[in-house]
Amino acid sequence: MTTSKESESLRLAPLREKIDGLDQSILDLLSQRAQVALEVGHVKQEFGSLVFRPEREQQVINQLTKKNPGPLSNQGIEYIWREIMSACRSIEAKTRVAFLGPTGTFSETATFQFFGHSVECSPQVNLDDVFRAVESHQSGFGVVPIENSSEGAISRTLDLLLRSNLKICGEISIPVEHTLMSQSGTLDGITHIYAHPQALAQCQVLLFLY
Repeated sequence: MTTSKESESLRLAPLREKIDGLDQSILDLLSQRAQVALEVGHVKQEFGSLVFRPEREQQVINQLTKKNPGPLSNQGIEYIWREIMSACRSIEAKTRVAFLGPTGTFSETATFQFFGHSVECSPQVNLDDVFRAVESHQSGFGVVPIENSSEGAISRTLDLLLRSNLKICGEISIPVEHTLMSQSGTLDGITHIYAHPQALAQCQVLLFLY
């Protein structure tokens, strides 16, 4: 007589074996893709072309989501392929991206969502430093906030875009969410909230969940 746990293990064993085989096939295909990416990199280097072409990567993702048979969602497909392309791009050449720091900012989140995680990040103290990092070729790309749905356009970014010869190569929209913390975990006795002015401006409408 088998227990419930043993019955579960017996049913899972062939499925896990199948997954292991599929994982190996996926790994082999990823290695083949990476090898082709290396060849693409050599051609780009020969002709002096850019390694990162956001419009091409978006085209690849759009084609895949149109052909997506499920059960993975289109959002899942986009996330997976963004990281695959980021990893393949990193073996062509390392992509260094400057963003408005410090680490943990929404600009860093936008960097990873746009470029993938296989990039070398360079957090900068202010917007001017982001532009300087790209203009001086210390970084190949820069990520800066340009508009906030509650506070409007970021005037300093617009001023720097007018002054600089740098060009916008892509854009991304991300949700802005903040968390209010207290030692007690409640609002009892709270009289002052300390936060960055921009964060306070983005929290004109507060939602408290318990």
